[in-house]
Amino acid sequence: MAKRRACGVAGGNPIKGEATWQGPLASTRSGRRFLPLLLPLLLPLLLPPQGQAASADDLIRLLQRKACAGCRLQDADLVQVDLRDADLRKAHLQRANLSQARLDGAVLSGADLRFTSLQGASLRGADLRGALLEGTDLRHSDLSAAQLDQGALSRSHWESAIGIQPSQLTYAQLHNAGVKAAEEGRYPEAESFFSQAIGRQPEAPVSWIARGISRQELGQNQLASQDLNHAAALLEQGGDGKGAQELRKAASAIVKPTAKAPSGNGFGGQLLQGAATLAGALAPLAVKFLVPLAF
Repeated sequence: MAKRRACGVAGGNPIKGEATWQGPLASTRSGRRFLPLLLPLLLPLLLPPQGQAASADDLIRLLQRKACAGCRLQDADLVQVDLRDADLRKAHLQRANLSQARLDGAVLSGADLRFTSLQGASLRGADLRGALLEGTDLRHSDLSAAQLDQGALSRSHWESAIGIQPSQLTYAQLHNAGVKAAEEGRYPEAESFFSQAIGRQPEAPVSWIARGISRQELGQNQLASQDLNHAAALLEQGGDGKGAQELRKAASAIVKPTAKAPSGNGFGGQLLQGAATLAGALAPLAVKFLVPLAF
């Protein structure tokens, strides 16, 4: 009987001692040997339909050498591709699908990643300085130790990404992330974002108010009251005496709740309904500080 080839069969068991094929882009030694033979078969699956701008030669060069500076790969399907330490400087990757790709240590400086999907991708230590990230999907990605320009994520989708440093986000991004977390009931995360926003811009009363509400929802009534009182002082300094008065009343009600103002979860929502100043606390700042994105 002819010896089975070491490429594996879906649903079958490989012969002991033989290498198994882990997919068309496997990084094993045997995978690299078979890759040149399989590329002609893979290209129709990886490249966009005819008429798009992606280059087959560039794709082959990237997969064989992991070096394709300035290459044209718009709309290419590169899901789960292993491109660790790849050289993709100034590469044209707009609208490409790199979901769950392995890009640890990759050089993507100056790359065009507009509206590219990097959802769930690993970008640990990747160089993204100067990269275009407008509309880029970075949700659930790992950006630990990645090099990013300050504010580079302002027009990308980075919710639930890990490894992002506060220094890489603007005040408005931090506050808005807290707003989103609070709206979804993730108050510990909201408190953290609001605290980071306060650290960036401590003179902004809106983030003190928002953190106070988040802390009250967490049952940290004393801390919540302190935040609201501090926000009241900031409003008073800015000439908003009425708003300051409303905040001080709310702060007092948190630590000394009455029958009409019960404590516990949900009281923050009642405060929002009861005072115009508080209602503005959880309003996203995107309209004021950022250009809204089309999700």
